[in-house]
Parts: sequence; C-alpha cells; structure tokens
Amino acid sequence: MLFFAPAGKKEHDMPKDYIIHASAADGMMRAFFAVTTDTVSEAVKIHNTTPVASAALGRLLTAGAIMGFMQKNDADQLTLIIRGDGPLGGLVVSAGKDATVKGYAYNPDVELPLSRQGKLDVAGALGKGYLSVIRDIGLKTPVSGQTELVTGEIAEDLTHYFANSEQTPTAVALGVLIDRDCSVKQAGGFILQLLPGCPEEIAGELEDKLAEFPPLTALMEQGKRPEDIMHMLLGEFGCTEIDRSEVNFSCNCTYDRVSRVLIGVGREELNKILEEDGEATLHCHFCGKDYNFDQAYIEEILKQTM
Repeated sequence: MLFFAPAGKKEHDMPKDYIIHASAADGMMRAFFAVTTDTVSEAVKIHNTTPVASAALGRLLTAGAIMGFMQKNDADQLTLIIRGDGPLGGLVVSAGKDATVKGYAYNPDVELPLSRQGKLDVAGALGKGYLSVIRDIGLKTPVSGQTELVTGEIAEDLTHYFANSEQTPTAVALGVLIDRDCSVKQAGGFILQLLPGCPEEIAGELEDKLAEFPPLTALMEQGKRPEDIMHMLLGEFGCTEIDRSEVNFSCNCTYDRVSRVLIGVGREELNKILEEDGEATLHCHFCGKDYNFDQAYIEEILKQTM
C-alpha cells in the first residue's frame, strides 16, 4: 500500500528525511525504508569529512536512524560502534526511538584511492575490526552485542550481526552517493526482517527478489522515495505501511551535560588544569561544539568537591 499525504498537506510540506515502517506477507515480514540525504549532509558539513569518510559515516547514520526507530520504548537509546585497523579508525553513531541520530568518524580526513570496482573504498578505510551494538533500554546496564566485521561494507556486517547476535534473518541495504563536489547527492537504506513462522517459500521468493534488486542510490537518483522502494520490493507480498517518522541529525549536548564530564575528572586533574592552563575546553565529537570553562568555574567545582 502506498502512502498518501493527509488532506491539507502538500508534498513539499512533508519531511525530506523520513523512515517508513511496513509489514508484509500477513505479518511474516517487517521492513523499514529510509531516506537520509539531508541528515547525512548535515553530518558531513559538521565534520568536514572526505568522500570515503562521508560514505562510511552516512551508511552507519542511516542504519542507526532505522535501528533507533525500531526500538520499543521512547526512552530507549541505541549506540553503534565500529572499530577497525584501517585509516578511518572507526565510527560512532547514537540514535533514539524518534529517529534523531548523531555520529562521527575517528579520522574524518582519510583519503583512499577508489576500490577495484571504481567505488569509494569504505571496506579499505575501516579494515579489520568489530561492530558493537549497545542498547540502553532502562536496565541497570545496557544490553550489548558484538560481531567481527565481515566485509567492512557495513550493510553486510549488520546483516551478520542480526543473524548471529539476535538470531533474526535480516536483509540490510545502505547507500550513500557522493557528488563530484564532495556533497551528499543521495543517502538511504532499508532493513527487512523475517519473523518467526515465515514460510520457507516466502523467504526464498524474497531472497530471489533481493538478489536482483537495483542499488538503492540508483533508484533514488531516479526519484524513488521510500514508499516507492517499499512497493517495488514488497508489493507482491501485500505490504502495508504501519508508521513513519522524520529523521534528523541532532545532538543533545548542553553546557550542563558537558560540565558533568569536567566534574568527574577528579580534584587532582582539575588542579593540574588550573596550574597548566587556567581554563578548560571540552569538545563534543558528535556535533563539533566547544565548551569553555574558565578559572572561576573550575575553582568553584573544586570547592564543591572538598
């Protein structure tokens, strides 16, 4: 079923970046389709990433937005961490149930030649390493899972994670198209899962469909939106849209939040800061903001910790 804008809303009033949650095959499949071009563009602008770093970060941001939206409760938080021995070093992405997402690359300045296929070499930039998925769902300690990077292409690594850590047959597709001027031309992705009880014949039909499915960015270049791609992939299985959410790059850092980090460093380190610098500057890796704390503020912290 295709989505139509509610009465009174024109197409240009709808959010540019959004996720669709769909169901298909009489509830035996669930799927999430997203366009994230503006969100990834914002991250690229903030972090001034090179094309290969933009592609890598954009893929994980898209996955994070979708997986954040997949969570059950409004307060749930998701963190995706990739650590690799390649020149990019790794990636960190955090997302909430409302599909707000933030992230950064360890080395946003990495430069690499194109891969043998003539594409941005995300796998080469990440190298060998691992993917961690951390869920804060209100328990005493977050729930986490980890898997080795299978290909470093991120979508395949997440597919492997879902199959091995969550025992859920999953197809993940992520795409980021970088323009000649290094801007983000297209970005999006989907995550599709087979639920318990899904007949093998339906699973086989879907596998065949996925094997022949065009690249996401190629479809997006043709003007296809998430609902179009949903219908192309799942139309024959009777797909129905259940819900949708806007996607935004957003960081929740504040002066008060960052100051807690300073408070937590301890008296010895605070005295050292006063002696050597007289002030402190803390940097938020997610949004790039700097927070300055002058001598008077640090001295006040010391008084409170006596």
